[in-house]
Amino acid sequence: MRKLFVLGALLFGISFTYAQDEEPPKEGWTKGGTFTFLLNQAAFSNWVAGGQNNVSGTGNINYDFNYLKGDWTWDNKLLMSYGLNKTKDQGTRKTDDRFEFNSLVGKKAFGNWNYSFFLNLKTQMTKGFDYSNDEATDFHTSGFFNPGYLTFGPGMEWKKSDNLKVNLAPATSKLTFISDDLWIYDGALGEFVQHSGADNTNELSAYGIDPGDQSRYELGFYASGYYKFQLMENVSVENILNLYSNYLEDPQNVDLDYTLNIVMQINKYLSTNFTVQTVYDDNAVSALQVREVFGLGVNVAF
Repeated sequence: MRKLFVLGALLFGISFTYAQDEEPPKEGWTKGGTFTFLLNQAAFSNWVAGGQNNVSGTGNINYDFNYLKGDWTWDNKLLMSYGLNKTKDQGTRKTDDRFEFNSLVGKKAFGNWNYSFFLNLKTQMTKGFDYSNDEATDFHTSGFFNPGYLTFGPGMEWKKSDNLKVNLAPATSKLTFISDDLWIYDGALGEFVQHSGADNTNELSAYGIDPGDQSRYELGFYASGYYKFQLMENVSVENILNLYSNYLEDPQNVDLDYTLNIVMQINKYLSTNFTVQTVYDDNAVSALQVREVFGLGVNVAF
């Protein structure tokens, strides 16, 4: 886990070296965002090398609405993405599903430092399935607020601009919760078993939540960083890094969530987009989760 912590810090630190001075922010609201739709398609006819016709599409929303008044700041970011892929044999399957809202209130302390209080909410919008097992679509392993993650706490924020900031929160509460029954694959039995908030007959936990419970509480240290910059003309790079250590259980197992977004603008509406997200949370799965999306995008600013 220490290696993952170093990797996340290194990736963020590399991009941090590109920091540039920016104009002082203006008071009042600053709003803006982008809707991006990525489309990928492949078709084959009498193709002896093999292959299946497939089509996939992913929609993304990245929206910021920030407020500045005197010594007070209020920064908000909404991230949403949803993708589907359709092939002849497998039908339609979900390839991406993300809903995340970040909000931070800050009051100037000294220099670039602010007293802060942050809130982070994460979930997904539709049911997810374990496609590696037979009859997987009969047993959903995730869904809307299944799980949901609510993280909040006081801290100190270092903020150079809206595009360069770090928040440290040493007394952060984290709630993980599920809203209905889920199915967890039991490798020992070779079958799915149900995790229910009203039933504790099985011994498998879901996202760290014990059988018979529907929520889990953690108290720990939270660190987040955000940096967006122009690598070169028409090429922007956005970094989002979150780290969390639970004081109450296995504090050495640091949760990592790092997202890198690179946008290569072709013109006002078209761009080539590359996104990679790495997640480590041993309460969900004891392995590094990686999501990568690359394609030609249609962009609409709003």
